[in-house]
Amino acid sequence: MPELGFNIDHVATLREARYRDWKRGLRPEPSVLQCARVAEEIGVDQITVHLREDRRHIQVDDVRQLRRTLKIPLNLEMAATPAMTAQALKFKPREVCLVPENRREVTTEGGLNLLDDFVRLKKVTGTLSRARIKVSAFIDPEPAQVEAAHRMGAKIVELHTGAYANATSSREKRRELARHGRAAAQAHELGLQVNAGHGLHYGNVREFIEDVPHLHTLNIGHAIVARAVLVGLDRALMEMLALLRSPEQALAAD
Repeated sequence: MPELGFNIDHVATLREARYRDWKRGLRPEPSVLQCARVAEEIGVDQITVHLREDRRHIQVDDVRQLRRTLKIPLNLEMAATPAMTAQALKFKPREVCLVPENRREVTTEGGLNLLDDFVRLKKVTGTLSRARIKVSAFIDPEPAQVEAAHRMGAKIVELHTGAYANATSSREKRRELARHGRAAAQAHELGLQVNAGHGLHYGNVREFIEDVPHLHTLNIGHAIVARAVLVGLDRALMEMLALLRSPEQALAAD
């Protein structure tokens, strides 16, 4: 029964559509903090935010408020740059997930290639680890990437599930589930915590849970925010939690 990390980025995306240059005294909507509090009350296990270098959604002040207010853990996704490392050391979330960034991408398009930049990523991992921050590497489910995550000192791997989520045939889905299953088993054997995320939604998450072993946390955001537009955030979160925890009680998306 994996835990749920609610990625709240797209609440901020909606806010920034109108309030990117908002002035003090206004009350920009929707409130990232208020939505995180709803999630905390309903029983979500952690809040995930991606503080991108271009600040297209989550802002530094969001991280500050979440870190100061929430009782559940905060997982900070970030690029492995000096500026972002400094932010992580300032806020000291429980977890930092190192992710790739491309200014032209709509959303994260794939996992980090740890082998291409191993020395630098290992150095960043060491810096964060010495500050007692658990480091996660967002990677594609490939044996070489899992092994590299272990060698660089990460405590967690987050498997990039985009290829599974985008599969359109049963054959493709089976292939991706098998690939993720092998990567999860390898990571578990190496002593790494296994998280996963990207493109998981109400229609595919149950199959993923049933086929991939050793899952600790699933980070899911866009699907929950999109569902919340129709049914409200509290119900959208409860439906996802039901899928993760009590499939017999799960409600199918409309």
